[in-house]
This record gives sequence, C-alpha cells and structure tokens, in this order.
Amino acid sequence: MVRTHKFHIPVMGIGFTIDSPLKVAKYGIDSVISLVDDILLEKLRKMYSEKFEIPYKEITNKIDDFRAKRITSYLNLMNSQVEKKFEELKDISSNTLDEIKTYISMLSNYSSIKKEFDTMISQNFNLKDLKDWVNKNLTLGSIDVNIMTKIDKDNYKNKQQLPIKYNDAHAALRGYANSNLTSSLILSAGMNPRLYDYMSNFLDFFPNENGYIKKKIILKVSDYRSALIQGKFLAKKGLWVSEYRIESGLNCGGHAFATDGFLLGPVLEEFKEKREELTNSVQELLNQALVAQDKIVPNNQMQIEVTAQGGVGTEEEQNFLLDYYNVDSVGWGTPFLLVPEATTVDNETLDKLVKSKEEDLYLSDISPLGVPFNSLKGNTKDAEKNTFINKGRSGSSCPKKFVALNKEFNNLGLCTASRLYQHLKIKELKEENLPKKEHQFKLNKITEKACTCVGLGTSALLKYNLDTKTEGEGVSVCPGPNMAYYSKIMSLKNITDHIYGRDNVVDNENRPNMFVKELNVYLDYLQNKFDESKNSFDKKQERYFNKFTKNLENGISYYQNIFSNLEKSFNETKNDLLKGLEEGNNKLQTINLEIIKFTQK
Repeated sequence: MVRTHKFHIPVMGIGFTIDSPLKVAKYGIDSVISLVDDILLEKLRKMYSEKFEIPYKEITNKIDDFRAKRITSYLNLMNSQVEKKFEELKDISSNTLDEIKTYISMLSNYSSIKKEFDTMISQNFNLKDLKDWVNKNLTLGSIDVNIMTKIDKDNYKNKQQLPIKYNDAHAALRGYANSNLTSSLILSAGMNPRLYDYMSNFLDFFPNENGYIKKKIILKVSDYRSALIQGKFLAKKGLWVSEYRIESGLNCGGHAFATDGFLLGPVLEEFKEKREELTNSVQELLNQALVAQDKIVPNNQMQIEVTAQGGVGTEEEQNFLLDYYNVDSVGWGTPFLLVPEATTVDNETLDKLVKSKEEDLYLSDISPLGVPFNSLKGNTKDAEKNTFINKGRSGSSCPKKFVALNKEFNNLGLCTASRLYQHLKIKELKEENLPKKEHQFKLNKITEKACTCVGLGTSALLKYNLDTKTEGEGVSVCPGPNMAYYSKIMSLKNITDHIYGRDNVVDNENRPNMFVKELNVYLDYLQNKFDESKNSFDKKQERYFNKFTKNLENGISYYQNIFSNLEKSFNETKNDLLKGLEEGNNKLQTINLEIIKFTQK
C-alpha cells in the first residue's frame, strides 16, 4: 500500500467533509465522506450537476431503493469530477505546471517524489519527460466513505416494515458497493453483525489472487480486543480488514467513544506488539472462509495498515506516532475545519471556531445516540434548541429521522431529540412526582438532546446558499478539544506546511502534549461520571470506577516510563510533558480517594 501523504482527513460531522475529495484528492490527500444523510447528498448532487453542466434527474423518495441510489449517484459524480480534475492537473502545459508545483510543495520534505521532482526541474527537461514522470509518480487521494454501523434504522412503507436490506446502514452500504469508486469503506461506532454479513453479497469487497481489493474495509476501533474480534468476524465471511483506524477515545471531534480508561499510547503499543499476530490469525480464518465459499484465495500474504488519530497538533507528535508506534498514517481532523480549501463550513460557524478557547469546547450529552459528543458553546443549533425549551416545546420536529432508533413508545422508533419523544418522556417524569431538584435534573437530561443528524449537515447548505426550509438554519459543530489552539483561517498550504514542520500555525504556547490533553479529558470525564452516579451508586458502578481508575493509573505509569527514557522525541518539551503526567496522576488519586470514601459510607 503506497500513500502519497502521511496524514489523512477523517470524516467530520455529516456535512463538513461531504465534498472534501473534490477539493483535496487531486493533491493526493485522502478524505472521507459521511453516508448518513442521503437527502443532503442529493441536494449537493443537484448543485454540482448544475455547476459542472451534467444532466441531472432527481431521485425522489418515491423511487424504489432511493437512499442507495442517491448515494451511488453522488459518489459516482464525485469520482468522475475528481478524476477529471486530476487528469487536467497531469496534462502538462505551461498553464498547469503551477498546479503540479502546488501538489509537490505540499508533500513532506522527505518524500522521494518531491526530491525527484526538484532534481528534474533544476536541470534541463522537456514537457514530454515531465508528463511521463507525472503519470508514473503522482497519485490521486482516495475518496473514502464512512458508515456509522449503529445508525441502521428500520424503514417502513405504508406502515409495513421493509426487508432488512432497506435499513439505513444497509442501504448506505449498498449505495457505496454499487458505485464505481476504488477506495475504502470506514465502519465506525461498533459492531453490527447483520451489516457485516450483508457485505459478503458484494464482490468488490473480496480479494483477487494477488490480494487486491477494489473496495477495502477500514475498522475504526479504540482497542486491540475490538479489532481482533471484528477482524475475525469479517474474515469468517471472507472479508479482509485492510486497515485498523485507532481513535483516541475522548480527544477526537464528533462522537467520543470513551474506553474504560484505556489511553491511546498503551493501545497503540499493543497493536505494535501484536500486529503480526493479528495479521496471521485473521488471514488463516479468511483463507478458510474463501475456500468454503469457493472463492479466490490470495496467493500472497495479505497486508494491514494501522493508523491513528485524535488530538495530534504538531509535526513532532505526528512523527512520534509514525516512528515509535509504526503507524502508517495519522488523522488530522479538527484543524481542517479552519481550512475552507478542504472542508465545508459556513461563515458564522467558521468565525465561532476561530474565536473558540479551551473553555468553549466541551464534552456534551447532546447526541441522541447516548454517546458523549464534542461540542462548541454558542453553536446555533443549541441556541435553536434553547429557544424551543423556553417556549415549553422542547425537541426537534425530526425532519429526517436518521436516528429515530428508540422504541420505548412505538415500534417505528423515535429520536430522543424529537419533540414527540421528549413530550412523552416529560409526561412520564411529571407522573413520578419527584423532588424539585431531582425532577429538574432529569428534565435537563431529556431536553439537552439536540438534532445532530440535521445540525451536522446544515453548515454545507448554508455555505452553498441552498434551501434550508426543511432543516432550519441551526448548525451543530463537532471540533475536538484541539481546536482551542488554532485561531485563524488557513489555506491548504498553511496546514500541510504545519503538519510537515515547515510552518507553525499553533499560536498558543500553553498547548499541552496530545497525550497529556487526552489524560486530562479522561479525568474530567471520570469526575463527571462519578458525580452523576452518586444518587444511584451500586456495586456495578463501583467495579466500573475501580477498573477505570486502574487503567488510567497503568496508562500514566506507561507514559512516565516511555517519555522518561526517550532520547529522540519531545526533548524540548519533556519536562512539561512529565509534569503534566504527574499533575494528572495527582488529580486521579484525588478522584480515586473520593470514590473510595464514598463506597465506604
């Protein structure tokens, strides 16, 4: 597997990277499109069809399998236009040479391609030789897609439940599988056995005799155990996981899938130690499955990549992940929200992000999925939500229903951020006749949920001046805590120069090391979880907190040992790093003592 860059742009929200490939793929940069919102994809397909003068025929919800067909059509449009832009870039002439230079300028200074190019243009060369070299050496960034496996709502027609293949995630998978992309499908948010089983219906996910796979599978995981379980499960279907994308539990943007206190470093260490074991054990199952299915068994050893993302902010941190843990690429998400040449963010939200400080970025409970969610104070979706609460009509009208997964009140499912669900829950709450303080606490828990499946896509509509009558104009935004250390809008060249150490766009001298920041976010999370549990503390929670604190203790000890003995990394900041770990350890011991005292009451 050959990568042009040592970084990639992960999926962000629903709309923030929805057309990123069109902006960055021609420079060899990989990016990811969310497949949650087929309605948004269809609106953008119409817009781009008009812009590029391509015939457009609307795919309405009256058409059979409309969700999958919308996704296929949008991805095919992205693919054709990205390839067209890349071919134009490679069609060497005096007019396009600047574009080639832009491509090359964004590569790492250690890139062999960059060195070859610089040598070539410093000597006498002709356009034919340069064109041959360009066609041989420059590669297109991958147009990858993301499916949140748990967003797999049942769908109905005339009140009759449709077959499982029409469920939201299944239809999204089919939409990608039927596209003409050669790229990767990123599966996030945990395991969905039915969806994984359904993947085996599409030949593009299977290897040929040389191990080549047209549509690769990437699993987003937070620990080795999850990677091994899911990798083996898919292998038994004849499906190979080409990449395990390890995400810091609480130091990333968007949904934050908290581990039980497992920090990123120790997790990466386990992958480093067991990478070969993972590859071999999974391939053995893969080959057995392919033989049983009478499919082609690869002649070669299959390869896996391990990548990491979450809170990375400097070249030194990226290089540490690449060199010490042997990861193949590093995800840079949050900073790219400030790069209009790469992502799609409306001007008002962009301004709020630029001005955001540490205290403005917080881990919220607004997600209807019940998973912690990184958010920005003062975002317009929260303002919209609070207006409804103040009017006594909390909740969203739920125009898209992508996360209408709760079946407490009916089999069709409701979103916990919807007006109907909150009305019914508040009605139940009133009947409990709780003390005022407890009642208010539970009421806040009900009404704090926000309509993220709309809010995370609206920014793209506002940016392109598209109709928001159905969605409204409220925007949810999901930066990680790292956003506090970036305070200006950047060009694509600015951010790539920063990533590769040619420039510095971080202007906050107090920015902690990414590992210390992750530890502090976990400590805040632990304190908040403990404070919330005090009214209903039981043995199960006691075991949870004991396990959580023990894992954090082990993680801190691991970091202290690693960084105390490092000779090639973090030399200038080592003292601050170790001090941050010691302060974190002291804070952990204080929380742990509080937990112990509480359990002894």
